[in-house]
Amino acid sequence: MECSFGLTGKDFVLLAADTSAGRSIIQMKDDENKIKALGPHIAMAYGGEAGDTNNFADFVDRNLRLYQIRNHTPLLPAAASAWIRRSLAESLRSRHPYSVNLMLAGFDITDSTSHLYWIDYLGTKAIVPYAAHGLGQYLALSTMDKWWTEGVDKREGIEILKKCVDEVGKRSTLKFKFNCILIDASGIHHINLDSSDPIAEMEQAGKAAEVINPNPPLDVGITA
Repeated sequence: MECSFGLTGKDFVLLAADTSAGRSIIQMKDDENKIKALGPHIAMAYGGEAGDTNNFADFVDRNLRLYQIRNHTPLLPAAASAWIRRSLAESLRSRHPYSVNLMLAGFDITDSTSHLYWIDYLGTKAIVPYAAHGLGQYLALSTMDKWWTEGVDKREGIEILKKCVDEVGKRSTLKFKFNCILIDASGIHHINLDSSDPIAEMEQAGKAAEVINPNPPLDVGITA
């Protein structure tokens, strides 16, 4: 059982995913990272069958890095979501479909807008202000619907995310630990949901809070 959340704000996007890995009622580990940075301002939270999730996440990561090397610019969130949706739709029609659900989050620095895309294993894509996958969509979507408003700031967004995590903790027999990131114009940052003021802690940590993202050398390219 898995759980992940996504939330957009005025100038940022939040992603949170549980860190458990297991099968049926057995938990194998509790420090699995289910969020992958795909570029300077884009990341995805994924879940599904263990082998499929890792393979598909690496497949997306490598192809987006290849695009950046060839074109000397990272793929923007809207274009990346279209390519990922098409890849899942094509795999569904092959002999080896990927059983992966994901949320793609990004910040478009060309027009300073935040983006969140809900994508499932059938290749369905929806542009949403907030979303959840796994157990979260049964327990926390009503919480987001109640508290989310357009143009929320970073602190308000994190408080909404904390309410969702608390709701899952209260109403589920499973206990999750969450990994959370924030994407804005300055990049991708780790967020500590257990902190009383995660934003202040992030600003104080500075570079230490930044998530390492793919950054291929821009002097390598394909020339005619």
